[in-house]
Parts: sequence; structure tokens; C-alpha cells
Amino acid sequence: MFWLVASTIVAACMAVTMIFIRIRGAKKPASVKKIMLPPLFMSTGALMFIFPVFQISLSQFLEALIVGVICSFFLVRASRFEIRHEAIYLIPSKSFVFILFGLLLFRIVMKLIIGSSISAGETSGMFFTLAFGMIFTWRCCMLYKFLQLEKQLHVNA
Repeated sequence: MFWLVASTIVAACMAVTMIFIRIRGAKKPASVKKIMLPPLFMSTGALMFIFPVFQISLSQFLEALIVGVICSFFLVRASRFEIRHEAIYLIPSKSFVFILFGLLLFRIVMKLIIGSSISAGETSGMFFTLAFGMIFTWRCCMLYKFLQLEKQLHVNA
């Protein structure tokens, strides 16, 4: 029970931090580097799978990945860019906060359900896969939108 509460608190803190980072980031122009570095940094967490306690089956991996990709579409819908002052900026979405906390609540409920039937290590592995699938898909879609606007910016220049 301790680990469930502790991981939930950490996830909530991460969600709040993400909201503040997103709000601050909207004040500066976006770039490919700013879009793609978060999933790159997060990918180092995959080293957890070296340890047998965190290893999951292929079906668990695919389930978590598919759920992560599906969840990412809410974030994709809330992420838009605009051209201002000959630069591309991320538009802060009012729904982003609600989406982020909704996804957090969804993950907590799923953790309670899944955590009762598989080990804590497997649960951790599945939720890392879910989070990475969600963030990677979201950021790839953001990159696509950004590059489309960048083309438009260069054509109009």
C-alpha cells in the first residue's frame, strides 16, 4: 500500500510540474530539440528492463503500449502551434490541465486494478511502457505539426 500511495504522489507531482513547464515553455519559441528531448531523456528508464523483476511479457508490453498510444491522442488534440513574430510557439491549451489530471486519474485506477493481479515490478514495467508510448506518440505528433508550420514559415518568408 505504501508504494501505491508513494507512486501516486510522485505521479501527481510530475503532472503539476509538467503543467508549469508547459506554461513557461509557451513563452518561448518551440524547436525540434525542445519537442524531442523529453522522450529521449525518458527512454533511459527502459534500462529498468535489465532487471528480471521489471520484465514483462510481449502481450503485457503491447497492451501497455496500445493504451499509451490511445491516451496520447488526448494530449495531441490539446497541443497546437501558431506562428508569431516569425517563430513557432506552442499555444497553451486550457484543457491541457484537465486532460493531464484525467490521464493521471485513469493511470491510478488502472494501477489499482492491474496491481492486484501482477507483481509490483511488472506493474512498474507496464506503466513505464504506457507512459513512454504516450509521450513518444504525443511528441512525434507535435514534431509533425511543428515541421508543417516550419515549412509554411519558410515559404512565406
